[in-house]
Amino acid sequence: MDFLYLIFGVAGLWIGAELTIGGALKLAKQHSLSDFFVGLAILSVGSDLPELAIAIDTGIKNSLGGNVSGIVVGTSIGSVAGQLGFVLGVTGLIGSVLLPRRYIFRHGAVMLGALIVLFLTSFDGVVNRVEGITLITLYLIYVFSLLRGENLRGERPEPHVQPLANPWFVVALGLFVTIGSSELTVQSVISLASRLQISEAFISVVVLGLGSSLPELSISVSAIVKKKIRLSMGNIIGSSILDTLLPIGTAAVISPVFFGREFQLLDLPYIFMLGLITLFFFAKQRGLQKIEAGVILGLYLFYLLIKFLQQ
Repeated sequence: MDFLYLIFGVAGLWIGAELTIGGALKLAKQHSLSDFFVGLAILSVGSDLPELAIAIDTGIKNSLGGNVSGIVVGTSIGSVAGQLGFVLGVTGLIGSVLLPRRYIFRHGAVMLGALIVLFLTSFDGVVNRVEGITLITLYLIYVFSLLRGENLRGERPEPHVQPLANPWFVVALGLFVTIGSSELTVQSVISLASRLQISEAFISVVVLGLGSSLPELSISVSAIVKKKIRLSMGNIIGSSILDTLLPIGTAAVISPVFFGREFQLLDLPYIFMLGLITLFFFAKQRGLQKIEAGVILGLYLFYLLIKFLQQ
């Protein structure tokens, strides 16, 4: 039965992705927004709702005397790793990915900076309420800078065409289907993993982290097939920044989030290195071709192997 749920979940992801991409493109035309902005500020937030839901639930359980900080930390870090390694690697294998260097330096610096901030705030082994507010504030500052339009210069939006359906409704419906399907997929995978007696740490980083990245994968792959590269990359980069700052920050505001040493000594440095290598490939004139995408995907699979051996 769990396997059947998994099939339904994956099918729902693709249906939701098609609805979301269609609505997002109509939204971009209606409001003269660039594809990159729609992916960075709209799709990334909607597709990361599973991580935020996990963060709130974790914070509440911690405030009631439990200690499930590893779930929100593992899910957030695992999701960033999944987006940079798996989602971006698969996307690059499907089609060449190129971005202007101004996007690479500007948003890539924010992504790496967010990882550094998370490392510093968790250095003492716990992210308290003040540090959680700091993480949330930094993300909001980034979003407000996007809303001011300063990051849209140089990209010409497509002319406005009156859509047949309300694009906000289409995007909301697509995200609802995608997120619901993601939850169904994750729960079925967790159940299958439990039967195979896989450790909780491995499940939180790999299964939940990768599972909660399925919306980004389905949206990004669909966008790349439709030749909307900037929409895809905006979604991946925006989701990575959000997952680094917002879920852990939200959970910490509710109750302190405890960081295991393995996350500080292995996961965060490894993800930072993966981000540096990814940005280096994008900074090259060729961008992300199949060879570079294969390298990124290989580094992610090696990361999964390390996590598996840690059990």
